[in-house]
Amino acid sequence: MKVGDLVLNKTQQAMHPRAPGLIIKLVEKKCWRTDVMGKKVDWNKVEPEPHAVIVRGGTQFTIPLSELELVGEGG
Repeated sequence: MKVGDLVLNKTQQAMHPRAPGLIIKLVEKKCWRTDVMGKKVDWNKVEPEPHAVIVRGGTQFTIPLSELELVGEGG
């Protein structure tokens, strides 16, 4: 995925509904997944992973690339 691509969340979530968004930036961030790693956060146990900053409905969201699927490619 790259800047300009149109993407969807792979699953629908309350905070991130399944609606298309446009990637405006790619960043590296750490992500603690409580369903896998538990509730007690230890940032030393995770490495940064690729995230996309997307715009959807005038609002920016930062979502791990692993949770997005490509809909169409930008210019």
